[in-house]
Amino acid sequence: MNAIKLASAQIACHAGDIDKNVEKHLEFINRARSEGIDVLVFPELSLTDYLSSPDTSSLSRTISDPAIDAIVNATVGMAVSFGFIEAAENGRCYISQALANDGMILNMHRKINLPSYGKLVENRYYTAGDSLGLVDLKSTQVATLICADSRNPAITWLSALNGAELLLHPIASAKSAVGPNFDIPANWEINLRYMAMNYGLPIVMTNHCGHRGSLDFWGGSRIINAFGAELARAGESEELIFAEIDPNDSRKARHLLPTVRYSDPQFIATELDRFLQHHHYR
Repeated sequence: MNAIKLASAQIACHAGDIDKNVEKHLEFINRARSEGIDVLVFPELSLTDYLSSPDTSSLSRTISDPAIDAIVNATVGMAVSFGFIEAAENGRCYISQALANDGMILNMHRKINLPSYGKLVENRYYTAGDSLGLVDLKSTQVATLICADSRNPAITWLSALNGAELLLHPIASAKSAVGPNFDIPANWEINLRYMAMNYGLPIVMTNHCGHRGSLDFWGGSRIINAFGAELARAGESEELIFAEIDPNDSRKARHLLPTVRYSDPQFIATELDRFLQHHHYR
C-alpha cells in the first residue's frame, strides 16, 4: 500500500463564531490540499471553539447544517476530521467529530468520556457517546477518540483490539484546566507515546492554540508513528504540520511488540464482572 500523508491543523478558533471558523477550516483545507495531504485533522469542537460555558441552543448543529455541508463539500480528494456541537434527538447535544471524504461523511464519533473536574464541566452541557466505530479509509482501519476519551486506557485498548490501524485524536487541552500542579503538556507527551508504541497505533493529535478567557491552549499537536516515534510537532501558534506513515507499520509493530495480540479480553471481562457484582461504582 502507498504511504498515507497525514496532517494536523492546529488553529486558534474564533470563540462561538461558526462562520469565521468555517472560513478558517476552508483555508487550512486548501493549504493541506496544496501539500498533497490525504487525511487532515482539526481540533475538538473546531467549529465553535472549546467553550467553558457553551450556549448549546445557538451553537449546536445537525449534520445537515450548511456550515457542516461547507466543510464536507470541500473534502474532494482528501479526508477531513472536524469537530462541532451536534444537535441530536430529544434536545441532546454531543461533542462530535465528523470524518468526511470526497463530499461524504464516513463516520461520526461522539465523545464518550466527559470530564467534570477543574475548569471542565462538560457533563452539564453534553450527553456522553456510547460507541466506538472504525471506518475503512485507504485500506486502513481508522478510529477517532476525542481528548479525554484516551484518559480511560480501556477505550484506547478496545479501539486497538477492534483493529484500529490509525488513531485520529482531536483534543482541547489547556495548561490550567485542572490546576497549576499538573504539567499537562508533559502528561500528553507520555500518554501519546505510550499509546502509539504499546498498541502499534499511529496517532494524529491536534490541539487548539492561543488564549481565550481562562483557557490557555498550548498547541503541541503532533504525528506519531506505530513504533512510538514522533514524526512532526507544532509549536504554540497556528500551524499545519504533516508527515507520512506506511499503512503496514501498524501490523509490523504489533508483530514485533505483540501487546494487542496477547491481550486477554475474556480475563478482563471476568474480572470486571466480579468487580461490578461487589461494588456500586459510578
